[in-house]
Amino acid sequence: MQALRQGVVLAILGLGLTACGTTTTERATSGAGIGAAVGAGTAAVTDTGLLTGTAIGAAVGAAGGALTEEDTVNLNELSLTD
Repeated sequence: MQALRQGVVLAILGLGLTACGTTTTERATSGAGIGAAVGAGTAAVTDTGLLTGTAIGAAVGAAGGALTEEDTVNLNELSLTD
């Protein structure tokens, strides 16, 4: 059960990065890539199927990227010196 919780936390953290791109297609594509990586990592940690974890992560990431607006996450506005 703890492994499932860890996987959910990793997936949520990965979704925070899905808004990379200016068009819906770019955000969905980058979200799918990031989600696939997070899903594969989660599958490796939780001893579940690697392909299943990757596919689920890619689907969730693509959906998250497609559902975000261009200005939802703007990493250019973040400053470490303020």
